Amino acid sequence: MPVFYLSDLIAFPNPSFADPDGLLAVGGDLSEERLLLAYSMGIFPWYEEPSPILWWSPNPRLIIKPSEIVISRSLKSLIRKGLFTVTFDNAFEEVINRCALIYRTGGKGTWITPDMIKAYIKLHKNGYAHSVETWIEGRLAGGLYGVSLGASFFGESMFSEVSNASKIALVALSKILTDWGFLFIDCQVITRHLLSLGAKPINRTDFLDMLSNALRHPTKKGSWVHYNLNYYLQIADRNL
Repeated sequence: MPVFYLSDLIAFPNPSFADPDGLLAVGGDLSEERLLLAYSMGIFPWYEEPSPILWWSPNPRLIIKPSEIVISRSLKSLIRKGLFTVTFDNAFEEVINRCALIYRTGGKGTWITPDMIKAYIKLHKNGYAHSVETWIEGRLAGGLYGVSLGASFFGESMFSEVSNASKIALVALSKILTDWGFLFIDCQVITRHLLSLGAKPINRTDFLDMLSNALRHPTKKGSWVHYNLNYYLQIADRNL
């Protein structure tokens, strides 16, 4: 399959043209308009400096249906202890920067480049990107961030400085997205860690059909800071 080179025009080729690894296009920019179009088409940026921006639409695609997240017995026990406080959108910039630092371990660099950080902070300020934070005694212990469009949440990255902190963030996110009627959390590419939490690979065509359905729902735009995730965890405790 050819790899497309993007111009200044805000447009993408059909995701079905992606190469076997999922690479679809090169170039363009990280403007809000282009990023939102990309997500609405099942495409996301993923690259390392000094590479140009690379745009991907892998097949298969890994997703979690929020109501089907798998919570291990040990994680259930940890949640019930109430050691973690969970919040939404309280520390987006800190979460994305911590995620970038995690990917620098081992000298392997990071795909969360300064330009990516700047672009997603702008999406956050405009109500499209959100973070979930887990805290212990007022200290940020882990979290995740992603983009929300319609009834879909596109997970971008997570970090843990305390064991299981990011898992608890994902459980909390899944519980509240279930109540809101979200159809899926996009996990992008297959990892053993996400498979253990109930993520499932699906065909790209099926993913794009699901995305089309999700985009028929209104986007829950704006800050989610006022939602108390601890409340949702407590309500869900009987089912954990």
